[in-house]
Amino acid sequence: MGALRIVFMGTPAFAAVALKALIDAGHDVAAVYSQPPRPKGRGMDTRKSPVHAFAEEQDIPVRTPVSLKNADEAAGFAALKADVAVVAAYGLILPKAILQAPRYGCLNIHASLLPRWRGAAPIQRAILAGDAQTGVTIMQMEEGLDTGAMLLKESLPIRPDMNAGALHDALAEMGARLICDALAKLPDGITPTPQPLAGATYAAKITKEECRIDWRRGATELDRHIRGLSPAPGAFTDIKGERITILCADLVPGRSGAPGETLDDRLTIACGEGALRPTLAKRAGKRAMSVEEMLRGFAVPKGLALS
Repeated sequence: MGALRIVFMGTPAFAAVALKALIDAGHDVAAVYSQPPRPKGRGMDTRKSPVHAFAEEQDIPVRTPVSLKNADEAAGFAALKADVAVVAAYGLILPKAILQAPRYGCLNIHASLLPRWRGAAPIQRAILAGDAQTGVTIMQMEEGLDTGAMLLKESLPIRPDMNAGALHDALAEMGARLICDALAKLPDGITPTPQPLAGATYAAKITKEECRIDWRRGATELDRHIRGLSPAPGAFTDIKGERITILCADLVPGRSGAPGETLDDRLTIACGEGALRPTLAKRAGKRAMSVEEMLRGFAVPKGLALS
């Protein structure tokens, strides 16, 4: 496989996996674009993105513009004379001047089986919706939101016990492998497949309001809700006036009660249909721990109504 001159554009850990694979494959990464460092964590310290930090470790120049829509940014991008731009969860809209600058255009690593789950949160939305499978699509980018023609696609079953973190990691590895396959085929040409009109859905960003657990929903649906938001941002409920993030829970067959009522002192909680027993949780400002451990210092009695 001949080495290509690449501009890589990405921000989170999902994208860093692909960047490493491209470097390992021998491609010439001329520059990396990533979101600017931002305050994060309890101390609100300014932190570089995972892609930014990894690129600097590899001595690759990093650019962090807040927009790509001005002429200077377009000229600076074009001056890199890239064969192709590889984009993965970058976080900025690419204007036409950017999309057309590389010889082979811009390829996107998208964590869904397009046209299902276009948009910002395809991994979480697939679990929340109860999809049996998802996957990765390598797409030729255009000005629409994740509407470009598909070059490669591969599916992955979503196991019943899989949370968003585990699915993220599996899809990151798949995406890294597929983009390397796509670049190997690119000089000889890959036949693009237009996305079908039917079946398109939008994966909107997860909001804080969505993270609150509504115990009126059925236990099976709430199990997906918890897994789809774990480990971050996390599904939460209020217990004894304190916000508790639930990271993992078991379905408890044969138990019922008023939605949100604790059915025993082991934190079995009645849902609109069925019941759940959280197994991994996090109190505000504390580390994640087993619910058994949490209850030793934070007893929750039977008959308590959760909100």
